Amino acid sequence: MQLPFFYIASIDTASKSIMLDEETSRHIVQVLRMKKGEKLNLTDGKGNLLTAEVTLDHKKHCEVKVIDSRHDSYRAPTPNSRLITIAISLLKNTSRFEWFLEKATEIGVSEIIPLICERTEKQKFRFERMQQICISAMLQSQQCWLPVLHKPMVYELLFRQEEITNADQKFIAHCIEEEKKSLFNSHIRSSMHSLILIGPEGDFNKDEIELALQYNFIPVSLGETRLRSETAGIVAATLLSHI
Repeated sequence: MQLPFFYIASIDTASKSIMLDEETSRHIVQVLRMKKGEKLNLTDGKGNLLTAEVTLDHKKHCEVKVIDSRHDSYRAPTPNSRLITIAISLLKNTSRFEWFLEKATEIGVSEIIPLICERTEKQKFRFERMQQICISAMLQSQQCWLPVLHKPMVYELLFRQEEITNADQKFIAHCIEEEKKSLFNSHIRSSMHSLILIGPEGDFNKDEIELALQYNFIPVSLGETRLRSETAGIVAATLLSHI
């Protein structure tokens, strides 16, 4: 039986005892009814995973002792790691964007950049709520890496972020009829850091596509059918993470 997963913002790997915050304590003691001596997992979303045992089952300040700690280096931001960044337009229907965040986190996307494009219809973004959705999805899928979620960025400003645009391979998915590569192709298999741009409901405009091409983004197709933006984001995440 898998141990329950919980999130804490930071982990001191040298500490042998941890006092959990009130919300986490309440969930452990009141919701799951865990008792002294039961075990659980804790992660900070940065690759650290602790196995701990409840030593104080108090609903406001539950305390645990660390019995094992390890670090998952698979998605660590190192030269040899496999990273996936998806820059996707905000959507008119907020619940659809929240669905994308949840599924992208479950798949294992490393970084998510909400974009504000010319045709983006809604620009309101509740960062704390969106971050919590990512945390919940990380815990539900029992991972110890939380995607880096950026605050919304104006499309043109994305290309000024060298740490982003210096990705090994960069793609833009759009619907304009022109020559495009398929994201299924083997030419992306050796990439260690992949970045893909996904547009709004009305797609990128020609100027936005041209700007991406100037920065050596490769136009790609995600299949034979026209996809919703959030679906396109998940298809891209799935393909990039499994090739």
